[in-house]
Amino acid sequence: MTKLETIDAAMTADLDFWTALRHDLHAHPELGFEETRTSALVAECLEQDGITVTRGLGGTGIVGTLQVGNGTRVIGLRADMDALAMPETAERPYRSTVPGKMHACGHDGHTVMLLAAARHLARTKDFSGTVHFIFQPAEEGRGGAKKMVEDGLFRQFPCDAVYGLHNMPGLDPDEMAVVEGPQLASSDSWYVTMKGIGTHGAKPHLGRDPVTAAGSFLASLQAIIGRVVDPLQPAVVSACSVQAGDPKALNVIPDFVEIGGTARAYSAKVRDQLEEEIGRLARGTAAAFGISADYRFVRRIPPVINAASPTATALEAARAVFGDKTLTAFPPSTAGDDFAFFGQEIPGCYVWLGNGPARDGALHHNTGYDFNDAAIIPGAAFWVSLTETELKAG
Repeated sequence: MTKLETIDAAMTADLDFWTALRHDLHAHPELGFEETRTSALVAECLEQDGITVTRGLGGTGIVGTLQVGNGTRVIGLRADMDALAMPETAERPYRSTVPGKMHACGHDGHTVMLLAAARHLARTKDFSGTVHFIFQPAEEGRGGAKKMVEDGLFRQFPCDAVYGLHNMPGLDPDEMAVVEGPQLASSDSWYVTMKGIGTHGAKPHLGRDPVTAAGSFLASLQAIIGRVVDPLQPAVVSACSVQAGDPKALNVIPDFVEIGGTARAYSAKVRDQLEEEIGRLARGTAAAFGISADYRFVRRIPPVINAASPTATALEAARAVFGDKTLTAFPPSTAGDDFAFFGQEIPGCYVWLGNGPARDGALHHNTGYDFNDAAIIPGAAFWVSLTETELKAG
């Protein structure tokens, strides 16, 4: 039997429980730093399996600790718990019961997979060392990983390596991608305010028009990617918000235009370039139109970059479970994940587990998205295999 078949057989008795728990979490989504119900259920499951539980890191974060044998190596396994502030439109028996909130990225599944692995490891104890099960709050843009680190996660629970897993629609549940190097881009926000002089729309010569200046800035923005950043270095700059004037006052040229957007990169150098060049373009455009520009760049999440040693270990563990369906070539995502803050502290690896075909076009952050329950056992099996590979019993 393969490791997946062995673990699948061992977990079969609990599969209905894990599926029901996943559906329960899906029906009761909680936003970042509000995961009180979710974290209570996580803690209860861990304690029932004899795993030591620490509450409150990062607000609603949970760390479960399992030490077996006399091995000295320590690893951390991370699952995120939060939902998104968006409605669920698909009809399913366990759809969100909370208006305007849903699990649209599969964190309900991530939580259950790690809990299932923790139970199996607590029962079999086929390793020697210490594993910390890290249930992180507020991954979706609210800074949960950073808060856990600031609260002393790795001071209280030192690790030799840390691992993350995310579902990926488009891959099958028995497929996993494990790739060294960049996996997710940095995720930063930028803000530009074009400041002119408002005037009557029929007399633009009496003022300084920030709307026309903003249009020129927006039209030129992609020149940063096309003509400044190295063509071999991936990068994204997108303007996502433009606020100007009042649609009920179409004879008024406003005093200012507020623009905001996102910037993404995989390297520190390109990240620096984006910060500098967006500001340079904004100020230069404003000067050309005789107005001024205020500029602010907010660094939110660094890129996720898989380190060599933990990636090699994850690859070995994945092959033991998925065999030749383990992918070693897979394109990085321009999305972001604050697992990056863990990877800045401890050598880390972030892997992709298949979620099956997108149902009705529902990808991550789509109102029709759902985690695939068929991935629960494969995901848990990977976590078990990884722990047993990292912390080999004597």
